[in-house]
Amino acid sequence: MKEMLGLKKYLIAEEERLNKIKQVIDKRLIDIPEGNLRITSSGKHIQYMHCKEKDGKYQKQGEYLKKENMSLVRALAQKSYDQKMKKLVDRRLKQIQIISKEYSDDEIELIYTNMNINRQALVTPVEKIWQQKVADWKSIPYTGKAFDEGIPEIYTKKGERVRSKSEKLIADTLFDRGIEYKYECPISLKGYGLVYPDFTILSRKTGKEMYWEHDGRMDDPKYSEKAVRKINSYIYNGIIPGDRLMLTFETSSTVLNDRTIKKMIDNFLL
Repeated sequence: MKEMLGLKKYLIAEEERLNKIKQVIDKRLIDIPEGNLRITSSGKHIQYMHCKEKDGKYQKQGEYLKKENMSLVRALAQKSYDQKMKKLVDRRLKQIQIISKEYSDDEIELIYTNMNINRQALVTPVEKIWQQKVADWKSIPYTGKAFDEGIPEIYTKKGERVRSKSEKLIADTLFDRGIEYKYECPISLKGYGLVYPDFTILSRKTGKEMYWEHDGRMDDPKYSEKAVRKINSYIYNGIIPGDRLMLTFETSSTVLNDRTIKKMIDNFLL
C-alpha cells in the first residue's frame, strides 16, 4: 500500500523551525561590525583581512587583523554566515507559506469526494479514496486467537470479545474515534513465530499498518520477560516502536487511562 505523505504536518513543522532560526539570526544581525572578512593562507600561516566598504564597493585587500583582534575576526565571520542564513531562511519561509496556503493532504481525494455521487459513479479515481482503502484492508479474512475456557467474558462496543478491561478501553476509544481495527490478527515474526498483536490498525496519518501491543502485567517477572522478548522480535523484523509499533504498559498499581490512549491515537493514527 502506498504510504500517505502527510506533507502538511511537515510544512508546518519546517515553518516553525525556520521561524525560530530567523528570530536568532535577526537578533544577531542587529549589532554587527562594518565590512567583511577576507581569509588568506600560506601553508600553515593564516591571515585575516578586514575589508571595508568604500565608494559602494568592498576593498579587495583590506586591513590586516592581528591576533589581538580575534574577537572582530569571529564577529565578521559570524556576520557573513548569518547574512547567508537570513537570505536562505527568508526565501524558504516565503516558499513554504505560499505552498501551505493552498495545500492540503487530502486535496487529490477531495476532487473525487466533492463530486456529485452520480458523477462519482461514472469516474475512476487515480487513487482509491481512504474509505475504500480501509474497506479493502478490512475485507481480508483472518483467524484470531482462541479464548481459553473459564476466563472472564469482556465485550467491546462493537460486540467483539477481548481479554481485558484495558483492551476494551483501547478498542472502545478507537471505535468512538471512527478508527477501524483488527483484534488479534496474526502475523509471523522471524525468530519468534506467530504472534497476535492486540490491535492492527491502518494509520491515516502515514498509510502504514500499525501494531498496538498493550502489556498489562509488567510487574509480573515472567510476563514482562516474555513481553520484552516479543518487543525485541518486532524490532528485529523491522517493526520499530514509534514507527509501526505502538506500546502501552500497565502494572497492578499503574493502570492504563483514556488520556494515554487518546495521546497515542492522536500521535500515531490521525
